[in-house]
Amino acid sequence: MTRTDNSPVPDFLGRLRLDGKNVVLVGAGAGIGRQTAHALSQAGARVMCVDLEQDLAEEIAAEVGGIAWSGDATDREEVERLLRDAKAQLGRIDSVVDIIGMSRYGAMIDSDDEDWDWHFRIVLRHAQLLTRLFGREMAENGGGNFAFVASVSGITAAPMHAAYGAAKAGLMSLIRSTAEELGPFGVRTNAIAPGVVWTPRVSTYLGEEGEKKNAANTPLRRVAQTSDIAGPLLFLVSDLSSYINGQTITVDGGVGIKFPYPMVEA
Repeated sequence: MTRTDNSPVPDFLGRLRLDGKNVVLVGAGAGIGRQTAHALSQAGARVMCVDLEQDLAEEIAAEVGGIAWSGDATDREEVERLLRDAKAQLGRIDSVVDIIGMSRYGAMIDSDDEDWDWHFRIVLRHAQLLTRLFGREMAENGGGNFAFVASVSGITAAPMHAAYGAAKAGLMSLIRSTAEELGPFGVRTNAIAPGVVWTPRVSTYLGEEGEKKNAANTPLRRVAQTSDIAGPLLFLVSDLSSYINGQTITVDGGVGIKFPYPMVEA
């Protein structure tokens, strides 16, 4: 306490801890998902590791002492099953972290209806189901939070990303609406918007030359590692971010403050 300020000082590091918290991590099987599973577990959370592939869910769950669950998060009946199983195995659900998202590079004028529908399903459908079903559960239980992975492609244009960017923009709009509607029930909803992240899939696609181009285009002169995204997601789940709601935080190494992104060949 000082002469002019007698407000209590909290345990800031303690606010980062997730001891006793239960988190459903959707898309846990590799890349950002795997690193996030470790981040959440190291902070004390019990993690249900969700992936479409059973073996990947089991591998990550084994690494972090979590619970493996396999199913299709873009299917309503499957997400209903996930909710039932999460309640049965975890009890109270404190957080849902959703990593799922993928892009097929291609020119907008060359894309077809199937491509458009695929992007909106793999980017947005699961988020709509999770916020609706798990959001009701959290609201009825007095609070919780969602943390999603959006993309800078939904904030500004990116080469060969028209459908993906549109779907990610939709995701960020859904996040704002969910935050406004569920905020009064103590439920926070936020997202991280990465730029290029060196996931196993991206590294295979872009290769060494792509890494060099993107590193040179980034003010920090390196591409993001998956752990660079897991850290901010941990922050959004923790009480350190207890007054952040409806926001999408850009995590791109500073690329968005300059122009342009390097062109990606189709």
